[in-house]
Amino acid sequence: MFILMQNDTPNLQEIKTRFMMVLNDFQISPKETALVVYTEGKNEYFMKKFLLSKAVAGCAKSTLRAYGKEITRALSSIGKDADAITSEDVQIHLAQVMTQSSKSYADTVRRYLSSFYGFLIREELITRNPMSRVEKIKTTKKKKDAFTELEVELIRNACRNNRDRAIVELLMSTGCRISELCSIRRDDLEDGSPPKVNILGKGGKYRNVFLNAKAIVSVKNYLAERSDTNPYLFPKSVTRPGDKNEAASKLHQVLADWYKHPDLISPDGAAGKDTIGATLRELGKKAGVDKVHPHRFRRTCATFALRRGMPIEQVSRMLGHANIATTQIYLDLSDDELAQAHKKYVV
Repeated sequence: MFILMQNDTPNLQEIKTRFMMVLNDFQISPKETALVVYTEGKNEYFMKKFLLSKAVAGCAKSTLRAYGKEITRALSSIGKDADAITSEDVQIHLAQVMTQSSKSYADTVRRYLSSFYGFLIREELITRNPMSRVEKIKTTKKKKDAFTELEVELIRNACRNNRDRAIVELLMSTGCRISELCSIRRDDLEDGSPPKVNILGKGGKYRNVFLNAKAIVSVKNYLAERSDTNPYLFPKSVTRPGDKNEAASKLHQVLADWYKHPDLISPDGAAGKDTIGATLRELGKKAGVDKVHPHRFRRTCATFALRRGMPIEQVSRMLGHANIATTQIYLDLSDDELAQAHKKYVV
């Protein structure tokens, strides 16, 4: 105040300037009447409300887990309350993610954060959306190969038991997602000509997928040796201490306890995606085939079906795609095959 009064002058601009100089070293904030300023647990509170909204909207358990895992990891890495995070914070975090992983994965993290902050804005839990200035990460789309017919036979020969054969033949016959395979129950198998399986796909939509002769035989042989009462086609196996499956189960339980929502836990008794994925990787290693993973079987099923004359609309329906454009991404067709198709169908 002494600085302001030492020179009696009616110049308001000069007074304003001196006020700014004095106040520059101070921070003004609203008066807080609460006994304690609440900050601890704010991100957890936001996440609980967000995941609950997603569960009510019908998101799959795997989607809820992915949201919970990636958003929590991002908030923890940035190290701020969600309502204090800036666009620059998010951009720096995504840049760090790209140094350790792919651009595609980084863009997935961006999409999850955009959904999270979009919810907070709609619910008026925050007033500023840091994702509004974070642009989509451009990625180079690489062609992903299906298995060759020789590779499929090598994998079949590498199967160690009826369970392995049932997994491989179901994936080859139905083209179902790994999450759909894990959720199949014994009573989902329906007799018919051919037999079919009613599975629950993305978006809570059921669809029928059909079994070819190899899948029918492999599943029957596998079920014939089962003596347990587990309702799932591929039940969860007992894990040894330190197993990856045990660690994953603990993670799911921690998330479920944290968010207090039961949909974060995998179905009791069903084998997890990690378990099936590990089985297929072992078969690939034994068969000498690279990049053996569940989604490649889905791509192979679609490609083989189209090569044998199934219309792409029916391939799309078999895979459970809402858009044929999505199906086209899955297809692994050579230029020669396209040329022959062009010669046959295009006048």
